[in-house]
Amino acid sequence: MGKPTGFLEYNRELPGKRPAEERVKDYEEFIQRYSDEQLNKQSARCMNCGIPFCHNGCPLGNVIPEFNDAVYRRNWEEAYSILSSTNNFPEFTGRICPAPCETACVLGINQPAVTIEEIEKHIIEIAFEKGLVKPRKANVRTGKKVAVIGSGPAGLAAAAQLNYAGHQVTVFERDEKPGGLLRYGIPDFKLEKWVVERRISLLEEEGVVFRCHANVGVNIRVNDLLREYQAIVLAGGSTVPRDLSIPGRELNGVYFAMDFLKQQNKRNYKSDPLAFRDIESNINIEELFATGKNVVVIGGGDTGSDCVGTSNRQGAITVTQFELLPKPPEKRTPFMPWPSYPMVLKTSTSHEEGCERQWAVATKSFLGDENGKLKGLRIVNLEWVSAADGRPAQFKEVEGSEREIPCELALLAMGFVHPQQQGMLNELGVEFDERGNVRASEKGYQTNIAKVFAAGDIRRGQSLVVWAISEGRECARKVDEYLMGSSVLETKDAMLSVAS
Repeated sequence: MGKPTGFLEYNRELPGKRPAEERVKDYEEFIQRYSDEQLNKQSARCMNCGIPFCHNGCPLGNVIPEFNDAVYRRNWEEAYSILSSTNNFPEFTGRICPAPCETACVLGINQPAVTIEEIEKHIIEIAFEKGLVKPRKANVRTGKKVAVIGSGPAGLAAAAQLNYAGHQVTVFERDEKPGGLLRYGIPDFKLEKWVVERRISLLEEEGVVFRCHANVGVNIRVNDLLREYQAIVLAGGSTVPRDLSIPGRELNGVYFAMDFLKQQNKRNYKSDPLAFRDIESNINIEELFATGKNVVVIGGGDTGSDCVGTSNRQGAITVTQFELLPKPPEKRTPFMPWPSYPMVLKTSTSHEEGCERQWAVATKSFLGDENGKLKGLRIVNLEWVSAADGRPAQFKEVEGSEREIPCELALLAMGFVHPQQQGMLNELGVEFDERGNVRASEKGYQTNIAKVFAAGDIRRGQSLVVWAISEGRECARKVDEYLMGSSVLETKDAMLSVAS
């Protein structure tokens, strides 16, 4: 612990942001950096809590008190060494993670938690600036070949670890550039793509090979991979969006959120937004813009928030976000005790930029004009009844609340149901669980096909980037064990035992 009285002397302070009216004019990141003094004070707030629950709150098991102490002492080499021992990509999690470590912070019992996520981002950026981040190359090559299918956070983490273990790793990406969700799903104002490019370049220096426009099951034969590679890691994510099958769904103006976000991300780096269509989408997608439209985002999660920020930057007239559930409380309730992750109200930076949020609202139908274009929604308010644990359990429509609102662009941001099964997965013959995800045990990550493993959302369902990285790392260790009989890669539990 850097300063024993730090948590008593200093308050939680987040970095500044560019004003909303300024930042909506571009797609650049707008969170500013701490000054040296601010960073020192924030790291000093990490207390000697005895049992650091933040370790358990973080899916990666990041060794948080130790890197906070190193930051306080301005020992950047030590801080980076500690952080990178458990997290392959802190530049991603430091920007887009919802920070479950902070909700588990012991200081958070009666004070605002330590700014762990921001400190993490500062460590990695300072490490890059000081030249501390270098290619991590294998000491010995095993001669084993591993195919990683999907270049999102799970695939990249698995590839990085397997390459370090000495295997020859090839990552197959069906789109034009690697990165998956990091590149195509998350807006630039949250994660600029030079950050992704920087890490991809580093992985290539380390020896990882990327093959883009490589859609396994379409232009890459599954049987060829099974013959050529000693192990295959499925890391394609959960890509089939949850639909809303109500009257008017076919109207021009109703689209999935990811189609909208992906197009803008492609425009930002001067790529054709219509150059690639996911094969699970049967809709002839046109170029999508919110400019001059009343936009309704259906879904209250992070993807919906990203649609809000992108719509405002495109010049929407109004932006409204619907959530089926009632408005959550602003603070923990007795049903959300520390250190559990609390389902409390979150106001994102996109919401700050301009958005009307409505809770407990259901969309009954999409309304169109004579040309088949969306012109409005018919909606109704809901009344929820809570279960014994305080969670909303049942709802009924509020009588007399049904109404119509104008809308020319409706974006469905209700999450994802499972990975795309047609094509590669069906050809492989992998089994699926009851939710439609690839069946593979949480400890083994191995499918019903001995040499085929699965990690990330394709296995666990839609989740967080930090969970995807964790799964990619743990899966890589199991693949290494399968190929070599034992693994040189550390487990998360082993790292935590060393820290404690």
